[in-house]
Amino acid sequence: MAFERKIPGDLARSLARRSRYSQSLREERASAWRRETFTMTREAAREKAREMFSAFPKQAYMTEIESWRELADGQIEFTMRRLPSAD
Repeated sequence: MAFERKIPGDLARSLARRSRYSQSLREERASAWRRETFTMTREAAREKAREMFSAFPKQAYMTEIESWRELADGQIEFTMRRLPSAD
């Protein structure tokens, strides 16, 4: 078995190629999800989340509230994430 000597340029090219590949995989995975962001009052936000969970069940679409925060005016901003279709 022959040992191939590598120079720093070979290592740099290899790392750059790996980085481009992993970035394309991350983009592909990220695009698999459907995200919707809503801003509404607390009660309306709860109702909207219930509506989304009933329309897109968690077991089939992996629906979840990805993030949420309370704004200065008391409204809630939240992002729902789900798969585009169930198998």
